[in-house]
Amino acid sequence: MAKIIVLGGQGKVGRRLIETLTRQGHEATAASRSSQLRFDWHDASTWEAVVAGAESVFVVGPGSARDWSGLLARFLDVAAPAGVRHAVLLSARGVEFLPGGAVDLAERALEAGPVPWTVLRPSHFAQNFTEAMFVPVDGLISAPVGTGAEPFIDVQDLAETAARILADGACVGRRIALSGPAAVTFEEAAAVLSAASGVKVRFEPEDPVAHMARLRAAGTPEGYVEWRMAMLEGIRTGADAYVSDGVEQVLGRPATPFTAWADREVPSAAWSSNA
Repeated sequence: MAKIIVLGGQGKVGRRLIETLTRQGHEATAASRSSQLRFDWHDASTWEAVVAGAESVFVVGPGSARDWSGLLARFLDVAAPAGVRHAVLLSARGVEFLPGGAVDLAERALEAGPVPWTVLRPSHFAQNFTEAMFVPVDGLISAPVGTGAEPFIDVQDLAETAARILADGACVGRRIALSGPAAVTFEEAAAVLSAASGVKVRFEPEDPVAHMARLRAAGTPEGYVEWRMAMLEGIRTGADAYVSDGVEQVLGRPATPFTAWADREVPSAAWSSNA
């Protein structure tokens, strides 16, 4: 049994990771600003209590809008003398589309730090259609991706992969790219969502300039606008359509197909007629 700290343990990835680790018999604790074990990237006084006695830590940053690599470097300097032997960073496969961006700089800080490390680079989440940026609004998904396809990853696959690496101390010094088993277009995704939800879902491509204007009108930080557009451009151009086999490498089984994920989770989505 390993003692593992999950930063951001109440988010999409964190809560599934906590559930997976606990089910496997490990001592997994969520740490965030709203958790019982309080952690705040911008309050270094919370860090020592979080890493005390921990063997490994799952690192989720404070967002991709601003460079937080300095905070990560300082956190690792606290974690190493506390006995943390492994830090696993939730990054993104799209880091390749924005060199020198906040996510890229965080990876570099992790690699340069005193704690043995692993980087997980997942593709876009399937759960973005139920919990985040691609949730249908009145049955419509709109995004500046054209006819591009993406091998969406089931976050449960990501959680199980992270759990194996954290519990076993595996894949040290490696960047692991993760995705679903096949790329699907947004039109294909809409058809799958329609079948699983009982709601007619359609997709309409959005103009990239209009998408940026919408984000800025909502007060979105400029750094995040730049990151998000780089990620979406990777889909639009086809550069992000490739399949990564990290799930199979670590777990010894294929990644979950988009249709299987949809059949399991879409019926309970807030916008589904089956909810």
